[in-house]
Amino acid sequence: MMGHWVTLTACRTGLMVLMMALGACASNAPEPEEVTVRYQPEQSREWVCQGRQAYEAGRPEAALDAWRKALAADPTNAIVRNNLGLVLKELARFSEAAETFEEGLAVTPEVADMHYNLAVISELYLLDFTKALKHYRQFQDLSGGRDAQVAGWIADLERRLQ
Repeated sequence: MMGHWVTLTACRTGLMVLMMALGACASNAPEPEEVTVRYQPEQSREWVCQGRQAYEAGRPEAALDAWRKALAADPTNAIVRNNLGLVLKELARFSEAAETFEEGLAVTPEVADMHYNLAVISELYLLDFTKALKHYRQFQDLSGGRDAQVAGWIADLERRLQ
């Protein structure tokens, strides 16, 4: 599991590299099927691969479908959850993206990048400055408070909310 967390901070604004921790994908993987049992990490990896392949092929809806199935099988996969939220953001489905990050933080609250992405969506697209401020602060706490740009955004939001 540690490999999943190592890749998270490397790519806040783009899709994370899924396969670093998960291994290679088979190019002839079967189509996704409905998940009937939770916590199936092996099946989850197949859907993760299918989602990555679909995204790389320019089929974001197919990627979303596969990644949702992967999360149903392994809801603790923060990389997939974050990628799902980022693709929803790319598709201008901001409320769904925010909900995806919130669901992820309920399961893995220590993932700084999900706090960051939720804060950005909340501030810029949903205009929920209170939520943005909360998650920027949580991002800073989890990342050691070393991001000067985020510190500036926090100060700006604090001024606006006074």
